[in-house]
Amino acid sequence: MNQNLSKLGGQLKAIWSQLGAGQRLTVGAATFVFIAGLAAIGLWSSHGDYGLLYGRLSDAEASKVISALDDAKVPYKISAGGGSIMIPQDKVYQMRMQLAGRGIPQGDGVGFEIFDKQNFGISDFVQRANYVRAVQGELARTISQIDEVESARVMIVLPENRLLLDKDKFATASVFVRVRGNSQLQPQSINSIRFLVANSVEGLKPNHVSVVDNLGNVLSENSDNDSLSGLTGSQLAARRNLEQYLAKKAQDMLEKVLGPGQAIVRVSADINYDMVSRTEEKFDPDGQVIRSQTKNDENNDSLTSSSSAPVGISANTATDANTNGVASSPVTNTKNHKTIANVEYEIGKTTSNTTLAAGGIKRLSVAVTVASRMEGTGADRKATPRTPEEIDKLRRIVTTACGVETGNDNTRGDAITLEELPFNNQFAADLTHELDTQQKHDMWMNLVRNGTYPVLGVIALVVLLRIFKRTPVQDIPIGIPVGRLMAANGNGHGHGNGNGNGNGNAHKPSPFETESGVVTVDVLNRLIKENPANMTQAIREWMNKGRQT
Repeated sequence: MNQNLSKLGGQLKAIWSQLGAGQRLTVGAATFVFIAGLAAIGLWSSHGDYGLLYGRLSDAEASKVISALDDAKVPYKISAGGGSIMIPQDKVYQMRMQLAGRGIPQGDGVGFEIFDKQNFGISDFVQRANYVRAVQGELARTISQIDEVESARVMIVLPENRLLLDKDKFATASVFVRVRGNSQLQPQSINSIRFLVANSVEGLKPNHVSVVDNLGNVLSENSDNDSLSGLTGSQLAARRNLEQYLAKKAQDMLEKVLGPGQAIVRVSADINYDMVSRTEEKFDPDGQVIRSQTKNDENNDSLTSSSSAPVGISANTATDANTNGVASSPVTNTKNHKTIANVEYEIGKTTSNTTLAAGGIKRLSVAVTVASRMEGTGADRKATPRTPEEIDKLRRIVTTACGVETGNDNTRGDAITLEELPFNNQFAADLTHELDTQQKHDMWMNLVRNGTYPVLGVIALVVLLRIFKRTPVQDIPIGIPVGRLMAANGNGHGHGNGNGNGNGNAHKPSPFETESGVVTVDVLNRLIKENPANMTQAIREWMNKGRQT
């Protein structure tokens, strides 16, 4: 076996030594392409399609997942700085269910799974501490789901449970967030985080939740709405929102008429934050209504008599003798009649209670700058002023959009200023030119980069073709004349004795034999097709002769 292999190697080496430069280059290139193709096919077949198992993992959670994959002997790839783990596509869902059964990944912090294990005999303090840890962990996981937040940590401070409550002690919370791309959170995201934490903790107010990012910026502060700082911040925010709202309304209308970037509107609003409660009473003397009426009617009858007789029965008894006699006494009869009427009237009145809430506009000031109208192109481009009628129309548009009082109705003292000025757009033009230049440069670089490999391939092909054309036809000597070989096989070939005399028939030249006694590649191909047995014998003798020499 080893002898045959060495013999085959020697034959291949002899054939390689007989090849020309072009033929060697062709054989080498073909061999390289064949081996590279096999390697690419093997590499591609050994790597299947990979799918995302988990993404946006912390280092601690990623290490747990990788350890579980190593135990399960599942191949994986790590990308995105270690935060994403890829495994074969056909094993993604299976591994997710297996890892979920083991509680991996858990996310940052500890959630309510801390109560999954039954712990008997723990103190109330430890139980409360575990509850706070669980709430903090769940809130951190929830906040991390916001697109702008990469990770978060929550710290909650709860007052101690006592029989006597202290009003000066209340729940507070602090949130630390790591923002993606080192950017800043939007105000709506900050408010969402504060209300999320406040509504998850009993007795916690949104104003007592502080939010800090990884750049050291305090995104919110603890300020009560009834404190001076809280009122000032709310007032400034309300004023800023009102000014931006009015300015945007006017600027949008002007840009529809003039074009984008052709007008700038700024509004300054003076807002009244005083709350006024007013009560008014108006009386109508003509409108009388009886409220109460009292009427008292009295009759008084009295009879009076006087006598000089002694006190006794006869004196006190009225008889005919006493009446008709001399001794009768005079009698006085008195009758009194009194009527008392008391009438009370209610005078008609109107009572009104008016409460003026804070936030009313006391004064508006609007400043508008309109870009001058440009005509012409290039060096002939110049500014053309607008007519007073056009300026007046633009002013009326802004006045109506912002609600500015004018003329006799201007009781607040509103003011509006509209000026036409040429805008300095040199910086924007230079920036646009640089962007265009950079875009063209990138486009040409992409074209050159994408066209380099095809051009190199074409150049290599042309070089190979030129080498093939310049390579001369290689003559392969077969050691003995073809005519003599054919004569030896029954064509009248004899062996000479060196003196010109032979013991056989005379040599008849073959039509394929050349003057130099060698055969070309084309002739060799034709001979193989016509008489393969003789050519096999000739090649064998030629190879034996080369080995002997």
